[in-house]
Amino acid sequence: MAKINILPAKVYNRIAAGEVVDRPYSVVKELVENAIDAGATEIEIFIEKGGKQLIRVVDNGSGIERDDLQSAFLPHATSKIEKAEDLDTIMTLGFRGEAVASIAAVSKMTITSKTVGGKCYSLCSDGGELGEILETAGANGTDVSVEMLFFNAPVRLKFLKTDKGEETDITNFVSRFILNRSDISFTYYVNGKKVLQSFGGGDEEALISVYGAAVLPNCFLLDAEKHGIRIRGYIGNQNYSKANKSYQSVFLNGRYIVNTTVAAAITNAYSSYLMKRQYPFYVLHIDVPPEIVDVNVHPNKADVRFADNQIIYGCIYSVIAAVLDGQTKALEYIVQDGGKQETFSSVSTPEYTALRPSVEVENEDKKQSDRTEKKAEQVSTKNTFGIATLTYEEAQKELEMSSPAFVAKKQGTELPFSDVEKEERKGFIPADQIAPFTGKLCTGNKKKKIRIKPDDGPERLHKKFPDLFFQRNVLEVNDSTAQTTNAEMIDQMPMPPLAESKSDVKKEEEIDYFAENKRFLEELDAKAKQNKIDVSTCVYAGKLFNTYLLYERQDDVYIIDQHAAHERLIFNRLKEKMQNRAIAQQPMLFPYVLELNAFEHAFICERVDDIREMGFDIEDAGNNKFKVSAIPLDLQYIDLGVFFNDILGDISGYRSIKLVDILKDKIASAACKAAVKGGMDLTREEIDSLFQLMDGDMGLKCPHGRPVVVKMSRTQLEKMFKRIV
Repeated sequence: MAKINILPAKVYNRIAAGEVVDRPYSVVKELVENAIDAGATEIEIFIEKGGKQLIRVVDNGSGIERDDLQSAFLPHATSKIEKAEDLDTIMTLGFRGEAVASIAAVSKMTITSKTVGGKCYSLCSDGGELGEILETAGANGTDVSVEMLFFNAPVRLKFLKTDKGEETDITNFVSRFILNRSDISFTYYVNGKKVLQSFGGGDEEALISVYGAAVLPNCFLLDAEKHGIRIRGYIGNQNYSKANKSYQSVFLNGRYIVNTTVAAAITNAYSSYLMKRQYPFYVLHIDVPPEIVDVNVHPNKADVRFADNQIIYGCIYSVIAAVLDGQTKALEYIVQDGGKQETFSSVSTPEYTALRPSVEVENEDKKQSDRTEKKAEQVSTKNTFGIATLTYEEAQKELEMSSPAFVAKKQGTELPFSDVEKEERKGFIPADQIAPFTGKLCTGNKKKKIRIKPDDGPERLHKKFPDLFFQRNVLEVNDSTAQTTNAEMIDQMPMPPLAESKSDVKKEEEIDYFAENKRFLEELDAKAKQNKIDVSTCVYAGKLFNTYLLYERQDDVYIIDQHAAHERLIFNRLKEKMQNRAIAQQPMLFPYVLELNAFEHAFICERVDDIREMGFDIEDAGNNKFKVSAIPLDLQYIDLGVFFNDILGDISGYRSIKLVDILKDKIASAACKAAVKGGMDLTREEIDSLFQLMDGDMGLKCPHGRPVVVKMSRTQLEKMFKRIV
């Protein structure tokens, strides 16, 4: 049986880095979240070469004291929580204590920090090996520099995106930080150039900083409260949609999330207003009691789990549907012009009120206050998942009128939840174990210092496992004992295995990892050849309903849809003409300006040569914009907005951009209109000509996917007439 090994910190930190730090954007995310948790009001972010060469985050937060500086590099060291019970009411962005240790294990990292009234100190790490704490100069706050990311993990480095691709992902996350914390000033530099900046002036300013002022007239500003859940932010109107999902952001209790329940509720509310391949625009902040949500689901904390998905789904769906459908309730949810909306600042303030209790609202209309108090008297005092508004049963009755999930339940159909999800929801924290929800989710955010106990380390482990060998993880400069230990370790290291022979290397190189793919393609090619027949061996047998042509061949009969066959042939001809067309350009009187976000801009940059080959004169105009000065002469009447939307619709795909693929629907529509119709009485010459043009390909399908030919054997016919049993 294999011996169980206790891994040293250098190894298990590298393992943890695979979960927490998978790409440069993960480093930026973790460092900025730490800055926000430290109470920073100004954050600067610097990246070079897509974050591979340098990631630097500077903040003016509370800083780290000298005694805690070394502890910051240790795994599971955090100032956010202290005991297991703290996991039930997490209001900070970070709490695992894994990020700094994981980042340090795969980079050259330096932390420089200064507390108010204290001195400034710095500590460096080289692949997890710590140096000496040095006194230096610096302003209040923390400056974290991460250089040469994954320098000691070449496999991970090899699978990173291009510099531009990694830069795009980082820009996307910085944009979401700006949208999330509109009370914080962010400045973002890429290769020394300022790309994004916000001044902490509120939600409207943050939205303009990221998407531009043109977005505001197309959005509704919401501030709704339903069943103790607050939903606020911006949603696009009924006619405002985007070609992809990169314009969608949801922040739950100040944390950016990607959750299927929330996304389904919003998408279903928009379903009757969206065209094909169009997606809604929204930037929403959802505030719920921490008792009803579990954020400790995955190390990257991108997804969460709710105690009751039905309540969350129903609240979000009913609010957004009411606004889009123009219901009278929408007046309670929409913030009118000049209305004041609170900004989210839960993490940096001592107390945070997630929802807005009516008794604390100042300058509220007296009638509204009386109506709220009267309603509060009628509401049951029982708590459902810590929400002291409606009981679970009362909430269900109200949601039945708006939620598709509850309508399905009322009609006796199965709710859209898996058995596992149902069991998980049954096993969530009982309501009687949760304190009533008062509207104040957090009474303080004081930092807790983590100190290393004298018995924490090799000494304690030596007592328990005397036969095991341990080495120190902290490298002390000018330490003679450390140098001796390292020399002894080198002597004790086993000899490396002998180099593989040339024959072994050759065998490794000869392995074809794509053999299965090649075999699959060969099978497809063989199947296509089987569908090919010699037209000279077929005999015309007549037609049915002036639509279906009949041809006999030995013991088989081929039934051909004349419209589908002609449509496919015309489609193929138009495709070939489009691929081999002569390109002539038509200059535009006024250039067309294409405004994009960071994701879309990077996508177009990578494929701009393909667009130019189509005949478009397009160039980068800066600030995530492209300018189109000329278009192909044969496409002079094309709607450029729709055309580029079709291109951007495949922003997450990997196929190349070809004009034929983009205009496929238009070519198919033209082929359909030009083809002979079902019911048209064709002459024998026309029928034979159509059959000859098919060139014996009996596997054809029309551009819409319908079969052109159906084959029926003599055996099948005789079975239908019971000649064969």
